[in-house]
Amino acid sequence: MTIMKSEELTRPIENQQLPVCLADVECAAGRIRGRVARTLLVRSTSLSQLTGQSVHLKLETRQPIGAFKLRGATNAIVSLDEAARERGLVTASTGNHGRAVAYAAQMLGISSTICMSSLVPANKIQAIKALGAEIRIVGISQDDAQVEVDRLVADRGLTPIPPFDHADVVAGQGTIGLEIVEDLADVTTVLIPLSGGGLAAGIAVALKALKPHARIIGVSMERGAAMHASITAGKPVAVREEETLADSLGGGIGLSNRVTFPICRALLDDIVLLTEDEIAEGIRHIAREAGEVVEGAGAVGVGAILAGKVELFGPAVVILSGCNIDPDVHRNIIAGGAA
Repeated sequence: MTIMKSEELTRPIENQQLPVCLADVECAAGRIRGRVARTLLVRSTSLSQLTGQSVHLKLETRQPIGAFKLRGATNAIVSLDEAARERGLVTASTGNHGRAVAYAAQMLGISSTICMSSLVPANKIQAIKALGAEIRIVGISQDDAQVEVDRLVADRGLTPIPPFDHADVVAGQGTIGLEIVEDLADVTTVLIPLSGGGLAAGIAVALKALKPHARIIGVSMERGAAMHASITAGKPVAVREEETLADSLGGGIGLSNRVTFPICRALLDDIVLLTEDEIAEGIRHIAREAGEVVEGAGAVGVGAILAGKVELFGPAVVILSGCNIDPDVHRNIIAGGAA
């Protein structure tokens, strides 16, 4: 089964102190205002007709770097004191977080070093390099890249900006949830790409505080879905990172995860896993019906609806998390090529 039933997933959260709260998200919204885009929420005619419900797309593809990651990275960086900024920044990334850190660092005149594995697509590496960041390609997984981050922190004193397991990063991503409630007050379901959990955790914190009965569904790929495996195991576990069309969703959640795992475990109502072909169909549908270019990670919510793996019961939002797909790969998929 690719669907984890909600009763197997959620845990009682009464009197449970989670690492990020609504107030943190609201503070983040003030910090990043004017530094990131407040993105559009647009109704999808095709998906609304298909499901019989009102389905909306949250266009994080319209951020200056083409991905939601700018929210969390910006919030974390502007929250640093001057000494931490002067030491320079470092992070591990599957691409979009690294681009976000490099972009925000360039805006603030801070040096940055981005560590990535050999699985990161070349177009994402080049985009980061164009922002003036130092690039380190290490190993074959995000975990390998994280080892290099830890070394640079120890040897050079750089300031780490984690890609997801950081309260300020999660709070920044949660600002998407505030915007959803402002634009669609009767939202009943939100479909969120799920990797290390920064995006899902942030949105879940905001939505569950403001709309307690709204369903939060994480969507990932069958190949190496680390958060799904960890929640199933009841603790953070290591997974083998594999090549996937949803490359931004690759990598582990960290065995010492203290922020996103407890939030996702407590607040996600469901997790859905997709095949590579289902992800590709999501990309094709968004291009043909909405005129939007999305990467594999950004298409998983739409792919889940098309595959019949999610049932909707009212107004729904699908997060299109990023558009940074290799143009040749995108053209091949749109033409009907194999995922």
